[in-house]
Amino acid sequence: MEKTVDESAAEVATAEAPQSSDSGTGVRKRGGVFAQRDFRLLWFGETSSSFGNGIATVSLPLIAVVALHAGPMAVGVLAAAVWLPWLIVGLPVGAWVDRLPRRPVMITCNIVSTVLFASVPIAWWLDALTIGHLLVVAMVTGTASVFFSTAYHVYLPSIVAEDDLMEANVKLQGAESVMEVVGPGAGGLIAQWAGAVIGLLTNAVTFLISTVCLLLIRSREPEPTEPEREDSLRQQIAEGLRFTVRDPYLLPIVMYGALANLALDGYQAVQIVFLIRTVGADSAVVGGLIAAAGIGGVLGAMIAKPIGDRFGTARGMLICQLGAAPFALLMPLTTPGVGLVFFAIGSMAPMVGVVASNAFLNSFRQRYCPPNILGRVVATTMFLNYSTVPLGALLGGFLGSVIGTRPTMWIMTILLVLFGLILLAGPLRRVRDFPTEPRADLVAA
Repeated sequence: MEKTVDESAAEVATAEAPQSSDSGTGVRKRGGVFAQRDFRLLWFGETSSSFGNGIATVSLPLIAVVALHAGPMAVGVLAAAVWLPWLIVGLPVGAWVDRLPRRPVMITCNIVSTVLFASVPIAWWLDALTIGHLLVVAMVTGTASVFFSTAYHVYLPSIVAEDDLMEANVKLQGAESVMEVVGPGAGGLIAQWAGAVIGLLTNAVTFLISTVCLLLIRSREPEPTEPEREDSLRQQIAEGLRFTVRDPYLLPIVMYGALANLALDGYQAVQIVFLIRTVGADSAVVGGLIAAAGIGGVLGAMIAKPIGDRFGTARGMLICQLGAAPFALLMPLTTPGVGLVFFAIGSMAPMVGVVASNAFLNSFRQRYCPPNILGRVVATTMFLNYSTVPLGALLGGFLGSVIGTRPTMWIMTILLVLFGLILLAGPLRRVRDFPTEPRADLVAA
């Protein structure tokens, strides 16, 4: 849920990245951040890889279910393998990213993912594809995603100025959401016409496109901040963790994100088995239904800024999350024929809240956190958020095998709604907007 500067960092970004105003006059260029060449490249590259990942979202479990005849537990383990690296390397990655140039990290991750995804159709053509091979691909590309995601959130402020972060995040989230509509739909059609393994070959090509776009970016990112003292890796990790868990805004958001991801991935781990074996949908219909969630993401990206302007960023996040989650309860009601609409609406609405909230959270985190620990804070929040994803996937797969997929869908969607109450425990319910800098004692600590 999957899914992040103070004023000194803004000065660096303004010096190194394309400006948000025209010739220093303070008049914004027409087109906003799209007027900036480097942002367009970053946006296009990320949009391409998001399209490929949307295809992989459908292709990987379809390969397991249809081609390798895997059951719910095996599919749950496969879903967990993608996110397990967050539990293993999620925290130290933040400390490493704070010390490394981010763009080379992102390029390396793309190349690794390209090779791994391309290996699946090759193994299939050689009649050597196994569940073990899929698990290795899921684990290694998941590890690459940990490095890429952390570096990406820290890299964005060097591409756009601080005042443009909200707009940039909204446009990136919006494009990602569009591809979550197009990608799974394309994945379902490809699986229907040419076989699911071909979808992963398409995914490999999109990572190559993303790599080329990153190589063409001209902006020089600021050199990683040299620490005042040489701390051990454990001390560096502890600094990011301490800042996150002591902050009154970040802590409830992270707690909610972790538990919500447990529920989200609990039902997502079995939703394809549920649709194919319980509801009786074919591969093309499954792709379209999974794509419906992406439509919700598109809507979330469209409404994030207007809602933030009207109600405030903190209050807007509450409205989006608490208002959208209850619609998930429609998914377990899915039946063949017209009843498929329940799944479409039930998967679409929660993504409205998820994507809108991610736009708020990413911009808040990038402006709010001290730049010298931003990588660690990003990694810590994402580690805590994603740490429950493999657990949710395993739990969903286990429950699907023991009690059936429909009861599992009920349990997980009810939990998703209940977990939203955690957001009301912090200061979010009392403020209109997120603050732009942390308390002095948190920085000093």
